[in-house]
Amino acid sequence: MDGTLVDTEPYWIASEFDIVDRHGNGAWTDAHAHALVGMDLRDAARYMQVHGAVDLPVAGIIDALLDGVVARVQRRIPWRPGAPELLDELRGRDIPCALVTMSWRRFVDAILPSLPAGSFRAVVSGDDVRQGKPHPEPYLTGARHLGISPERCVALEDSPTGARSALAAGCVVAAIPNVVGVPADAAHHHFATLDGVDVDELERIYRLHRSGVRVSG
Repeated sequence: MDGTLVDTEPYWIASEFDIVDRHGNGAWTDAHAHALVGMDLRDAARYMQVHGAVDLPVAGIIDALLDGVVARVQRRIPWRPGAPELLDELRGRDIPCALVTMSWRRFVDAILPSLPAGSFRAVVSGDDVRQGKPHPEPYLTGARHLGISPERCVALEDSPTGARSALAAGCVVAAIPNVVGVPADAAHHHFATLDGVDVDELERIYRLHRSGVRVSG
């Protein structure tokens, strides 16, 4: 979701700086913020305790992060290029989709009402799994909820953490890097944005990968 469907990574980064300013040593950096992209919120909170000297428990950091990001989303949802159009086509062609995000349900629930009903047949949030990305559990859970083998799924990811999770689960991985780059070995295919990417293109890269061909776009 974050960075793939909606460009909310700047919202998370702004919230991190706010929390470290209020409850830490104020020495947060863009490098620290980028290290958290795609990370399980529990791991992100522990990272902030160590590197930002944030004097809050893990649950308190998570709540503060969610408060900050939800407040910003309620003012404006910044869609990523091509994402709503691709979701519309997938729904129109009756292709089952799962949302697999490390954001927690409280934040997911602030985004989903803005999408047409039926955009996702399954939703896996960070508080639904025991082990977050880059562990494969989130994508394995999403595929199981769809009743589909992960090897038959294409995962769209913007972060190296998420891409490695999908790759470990056995999905074909298409990377659309946003705030941070995705290494070549973490994804089968790369796109600059989802603008102009349609279902036929996703089917093409799926077939190419299963035949052993790597493509970039």
